[in-house]
Amino acid sequence: MHHSGLRALFLGTSLVLVGCGVTYNSPTVQTQAAGLDVKVMPITASSVKQANSAPYVPLSLPDAFYAEAGGASLRGAATLPDIPDGPTQSRESIATKLPDQIAPQRYRIGIGDVVMLVTKSTTSTIEELGGLLSAQTQRKGFTVRDNGMIALPDIGQIKVAGNTLEDAEDAVFQALVAKNIDPAFSLEIAEFNSQHVAVGGKVARAGLVPLTLKPLRLGDALAQAGGVIAVDKEATAIRLYRDGTLYQMPASAVPSNAEARNLTLLPGDAIYVDESYNLDRALAFYEAQITAIGLKRGARLQALTELKAEMSVQRDALDERRANFSTRRELDAETRDYVYLAGEVAQQGRVALPYGRQASLADVLYDEGGFDTRTGDPAQIYVIRPGTGTDDTKVTAWHLDATNVVNITLATRMQMRPNDIVFIEEQPITKWSRAFEQAFPILINKSVNGDSSVP
Repeated sequence: MHHSGLRALFLGTSLVLVGCGVTYNSPTVQTQAAGLDVKVMPITASSVKQANSAPYVPLSLPDAFYAEAGGASLRGAATLPDIPDGPTQSRESIATKLPDQIAPQRYRIGIGDVVMLVTKSTTSTIEELGGLLSAQTQRKGFTVRDNGMIALPDIGQIKVAGNTLEDAEDAVFQALVAKNIDPAFSLEIAEFNSQHVAVGGKVARAGLVPLTLKPLRLGDALAQAGGVIAVDKEATAIRLYRDGTLYQMPASAVPSNAEARNLTLLPGDAIYVDESYNLDRALAFYEAQITAIGLKRGARLQALTELKAEMSVQRDALDERRANFSTRRELDAETRDYVYLAGEVAQQGRVALPYGRQASLADVLYDEGGFDTRTGDPAQIYVIRPGTGTDDTKVTAWHLDATNVVNITLATRMQMRPNDIVFIEEQPITKWSRAFEQAFPILINKSVNGDSSVP
């Protein structure tokens, strides 16, 4: 009797409200609205794949937000920095800045090189040379000393550092003639130890690549280092430090760009393959190589100062670009993709989709406070997706029934698209409660005022 009486009371009250022209209209999903063709589709494990098939590429942050800046300490003279960690996403194109191409120069012998004296296999020549090669019989070579000389037994010291191979051969010839020894010989460079190019970062084998009689090109140096091993070569920078100036190019340009591939490298050049836009790692690498080159103290300090100034300019430019972008975003002057929340959510409004990644229904719903199940109906959660292009009159209402909380896992897989509307309908009891809450004061006021329109 109690329940029957309560139902009768509700029914009677509803009739009174309708008769007085007092009604409560709550939002709901209907299949026809303002000329739009609405199709309601349940969100299931299989249909969520169909929903996610709608093409969408999230907006990306500017390059400046992927570049790191900050203090960097000087590493040891012979230490190469660790390879940058972390996955790389496609970024905007890396600007190409190449040094002027120079004509290949002839190799000049330097300190630490090993030169080999090759003589004829005649008895007379060997006898005349006597113990000439006895000091290094296994290698038959001579290391260029710190003073730029090589020491030949029974001959003395001969300066070869700074000379081309032909000039050094001529110096040895003159020394042999001065000692009345038959100068039937040839001079070769057995080991190239004095001049190098440093290669580090995202290569298979970071280290020093020697300069030899054949000019060293950028493509050859990278090949000798095992090649670039970065996944996304479009977003990978090859940076070249030379004489206080920093140059760069995208890694993808080396195979296809003859100018970049055939760039002649010079002694002391340092190459860093940078996949993570990490200027600090590059700076540490170049500082270490400047020290390893063995420049005099004054020249080394000047080179480090010039390098830090170059890096500081890049950092300032990055900071300015970041600040400008953030200001434009705060002023709503940047293009953004939005999803809209409506119905029984904690806060109605628009939610900006994130940069660089997909957002799920669970992300936008629960990041904004979710919804209260006392007023919101978990059985009536919708993602209303407008059509695009020629289907702009068609709307799909993806329906999620979350009365079984296991189905919320589907919300974590349902990807959002720009202009989606996330709508949660009222609980049935909430509709009654709000209708009574709004109607009773009106009826009471009319009754008190003696309004004859009250039935």
